[in-house]
Amino acid sequence: MNMEARVGVVVEGGQRALNTAAAHGSVVDAGARKFLQQHNQGNDQCLSRKPQQQMGTVQQLLAGGIAGAFSKTCTAPLARLTILFQVQGMHSDVTALSKPCIWREASRIFHEEGFRAFWKGNMVTVAHRLPYSAVNFYAYERYKTLLQSVLGLENHRGSRTSDLAVHFVGGGLAGITAATATYPLDLVRTRLAAQRSNGYYRGIWHAFHTIFREEGVLGLYKGLGATLLGVGPSLAISFSVYESLRSFWKSQRPDDSAVVVSLACGSLSGIASSTATFPLDLVRRRMQLEGLGGRARVYKSGLLGTIGHILKTEGLRGMYRGILPEYYKVVPAVGIVFMTYETLQSLLSRIPTSC
Repeated sequence: MNMEARVGVVVEGGQRALNTAAAHGSVVDAGARKFLQQHNQGNDQCLSRKPQQQMGTVQQLLAGGIAGAFSKTCTAPLARLTILFQVQGMHSDVTALSKPCIWREASRIFHEEGFRAFWKGNMVTVAHRLPYSAVNFYAYERYKTLLQSVLGLENHRGSRTSDLAVHFVGGGLAGITAATATYPLDLVRTRLAAQRSNGYYRGIWHAFHTIFREEGVLGLYKGLGATLLGVGPSLAISFSVYESLRSFWKSQRPDDSAVVVSLACGSLSGIASSTATFPLDLVRRRMQLEGLGGRARVYKSGLLGTIGHILKTEGLRGMYRGILPEYYKVVPAVGIVFMTYETLQSLLSRIPTSC
């Protein structure tokens, strides 16, 4: 899921950093989630860990949320570039649009808006991390238990096939639940990040108040349909691709470092899920900006009509406008999440906890 709202943290015997996109999570969230999950597997039996390695659920959730927020902050400039490219063409002559160029747009932001503008909307992203992670964690545990009960898998938890099925479906449902619960934050983040020099919104609370006053409660949920269609498949794809790649890698090179394998497979699974769901993410961003500041609506026929309009006016390439900066975030973001999580784990594990 490359959704920024998408993707925070889920804990299942280990840490799964979702944001992915965002993410909803994003490429980053999908890769980091699986990377941290694998890194912590093998340490999920509390009695088998040394006292200094023990870390309770709350601490895992806190560490994962902070690590995800810190990673998002470090990669925020690329995230904003992605959003700016995604919404190009909404109110411009499509034929006059230039080919997206990261360096040219970055230079424009720096000279017209200043260095701090690269982090527009990032405070909302940071505020989004912990509630998204908490809802995702709680929902995943509930869905996992429900699925195991409904499918009769209580006695087959060691089966790789059954475990993958639970991860696939449970992860998708948990992502959908968390994305819905925290969606207004994602919409506000998009609107703040998409603003240029003369912004319509002066800050987070002004944005919430203005949207509620001018567009009503439903205005805070514009584009939710595209989000729900993208979040579940993104998480599910990241799970299945990660597990398949890791299994193949370990069968071919069993002596390779687990950290290297997890980092590589996490990054590749994130790229795969992002590539598959990026068009929906682009549609979501554009629908989130509909009606901003009283501007005339561009897409008037819902999700399918929006997709059709973009394909007709911009072609298939228009559905992937802005995907390069999204790709560029993957490896550094996963690495930042891991290093930050490791540091916090070392600090928080010193706090006494009970299993």
